[in-house]
Amino acid sequence: MKKSLFRVLSLVVVLILVAAAFAGCAKTEAPAAAEAPPQEAQKPKSDTLTMYSALDEAEILVYLEGFTKATGIKVDYVRLSAGEIMARVTAEKDNPQASIWFGGPSDTHVAAGSAGLLEKYESANIAKIPETYRDKQGFWSPIYVGAIGFACNRGWFEKKNLAYPESWEDLLKPEFVKQISVAHPGSSGTAYTILATMVQLKDEEPAFEYMKKLHKNVIQYTKSGSAPAKNAAIGEAAIGLAFAHDILRIRNSEGYPIELKFPNDGTGYEIGGVSIIKTGIAGEEENARKFIDWITDVEAQELSAVTKSYRLPVNIDSKPPEGAVTLADLKTIDYDNVWAGENRKRLVEKFTADIATTPSN
Repeated sequence: MKKSLFRVLSLVVVLILVAAAFAGCAKTEAPAAAEAPPQEAQKPKSDTLTMYSALDEAEILVYLEGFTKATGIKVDYVRLSAGEIMARVTAEKDNPQASIWFGGPSDTHVAAGSAGLLEKYESANIAKIPETYRDKQGFWSPIYVGAIGFACNRGWFEKKNLAYPESWEDLLKPEFVKQISVAHPGSSGTAYTILATMVQLKDEEPAFEYMKKLHKNVIQYTKSGSAPAKNAAIGEAAIGLAFAHDILRIRNSEGYPIELKFPNDGTGYEIGGVSIIKTGIAGEEENARKFIDWITDVEAQELSAVTKSYRLPVNIDSKPPEGAVTLADLKTIDYDNVWAGENRKRLVEKFTADIATTPSN
């Protein structure tokens, strides 16, 4: 009995000593865990895209609805003429307020790229676009083309029993004094295309002499490039100088009685562009690239049939809208958009100083 009790007590003592030993070990500090290597800060992502666009309001909404439906990305936009976008992007260089520039003649995109205002990006869809339309520097992507034409008010010409203008020289006729509406090249990409066309067609000094003569027949310089076509349509001018797609939209979609004429001595044309603004809104870089991928793809290219804008697509797999006038149908000059972009600032300043100041509204 005593031996059994002694064994039990001995076992208890042993267990207590073992427990104490483990407790002592537990108090020993474990070695500090190695610090995790610092992770690279991730760029913030956004589900929105902030845009400046030179297209007409109704067109913009159709394209943006299609883009949002395809990607889930919502777009906030401001509508301005191409020249105004150029001025704004320049002024905002150190603090950009938009991430993408959608539309307007490539001349202004060329000028912006040369000024260091754009980020380079080329979509895989560029392989589907003719090389003559592409930017060799990769700052902007072509999205449509369109030629300069004359919007003529049918009622005015019938009432006056006059022939429609068929050449640039016809616009200088005395019967058209204060009857021509055209935008100002300082605010409008359309008007700058007209100015650059004349310089390339005639050389610089003869071109400016021509523009001075044309000035006598101009009733109004507008800020927007499409406004002259509308002015001719509603009878505020007999003739409006604009891109053919704007004239066709006003005639065919809005039903105004205007005739579209092209100069038989050669006309210029635009390659409409889209570009990414350098250091745009934080988190929107990838969304801007997605927009360029989308707008150069076939489905978006063919939306001009929905917008009734008659812009000619550049993706070779896309069909032009029914009723559009293709460049192959016209006598066009060998328009050099790169030269036009590089000389834009100088030519606009010369026009503003020698012929007409930029309109304020």
